[in-house]
Amino acid sequence: MLLCFTSNHHTARFDFLERLERHADAVTVALGNYPELIDGSIVLATCNRFETYLDIHEQGNSARTAAIETVIDAISTASQIAPEELREASTVIADHRVAQHLFAVSSGLESIVVGETEIAGQVRRALHTARAAGTVTSDLERLFQNASRTSRGVKNNTGIASAGRSIVRLALELAASRITDWAEARVLLVGTGAYAGASLAALRDRGAADIRVFSRTGRAEKFAASHGIVAVPIAGLVDAVAGTDLIVTCSVAPTVILDRPTLEAAAQVPGAMQHRLIIDLGLPRNVDPTVVQVAGVELLDLETISLHAPIEELGAEADARAIVGEAAAAFAARTADQPVEPALVALRSHVFGVLDAEIERLRAHSGGAGDTAQTEAALRHLVGVLLHTPSVRARELARGGEADTFISGARAVFGVEVDAAPATATARLHAVESGQEAS
Repeated sequence: MLLCFTSNHHTARFDFLERLERHADAVTVALGNYPELIDGSIVLATCNRFETYLDIHEQGNSARTAAIETVIDAISTASQIAPEELREASTVIADHRVAQHLFAVSSGLESIVVGETEIAGQVRRALHTARAAGTVTSDLERLFQNASRTSRGVKNNTGIASAGRSIVRLALELAASRITDWAEARVLLVGTGAYAGASLAALRDRGAADIRVFSRTGRAEKFAASHGIVAVPIAGLVDAVAGTDLIVTCSVAPTVILDRPTLEAAAQVPGAMQHRLIIDLGLPRNVDPTVVQVAGVELLDLETISLHAPIEELGAEADARAIVGEAAAAFAARTADQPVEPALVALRSHVFGVLDAEIERLRAHSGGAGDTAQTEAALRHLVGVLLHTPSVRARELARGGEADTFISGARAVFGVEVDAAPATATARLHAVESGQEAS
């Protein structure tokens, strides 16, 4: 059974999400302490959401309740946030609604700015991180692979990406009232990750040219060299701040990078800029909120930016949600089919095995004389036609929660035993149907 524990910008404040995001690795470890209940997990931590996707061993309401309480306790222990606070700021999604939710998230439909594109990459990276940690099950792998496929379909078949604007670009739009001439603006970029690359591209689109980059971990030189900008040495942060009128922070550093003493020291540097706008896109925060107490400093953080998120274009969003809905329905149908897949594999292996035996007997009796290729093809086609209705009926029963009815029937009528694992049954089913496998 799939579950999703989600705390996002709809349910929680950004400082709460920041506290959760800071402990994402610890949460992954904590969830692994309950192997008797949780088979696997994937943690998705972004600038406006913290979610854990779980594959629960048992089915049913009692297992779901136990899993929810276990997850809340695990997250509480790892993040040092009280369970009651977690319950108030979070939602739990179960069963087929998990796919609907993740597909919408990965397509940018649940972001602060509808249609933003960064989230698709963050979903992929969450899967890669979980793979490295060894916490991915086949169902979670399938869920996240389908989410990425759905987000590509939304991007390629709707105008949602162009209708929506990324958080970076929205922040720069809000900054436009303070920046009179982007070509003359002196910009300091703090951070060297993927978000920094997106921020640099957005700044250049605005016309900014005088851009320097700072990294507290010493990565500025490499980033600057690959992007054609100037690196700020680690010891040169105060002077760099003094010489800029726009600072964009987008680091994943777990601690504050720009604090009030740094801004106060920068203001005392001879020739320092008198007014300074700081855009903090980091989560956790890269900037201490008290910097606004320094004369001439303004701060735009994620919470402020989210209040100005534009109303999405309804037509593009409706098209995107239709694609997400169809993908989620297809995923649910395939998930419901899984219990009968081993029985279908066994049945088809049995029937095609009988057919192969008869064909071999025919060849032996004919002594290899004559062309039996057309006969064999016709017989295989006939068997495929005869098995079509049982296959359809099996999936109908599975989707109605009656998979055991088909499994029992196949055993009683044909004497087939179901021994294929669900994780490999689908692949074997395709092999049997194509004549590549026979019992």
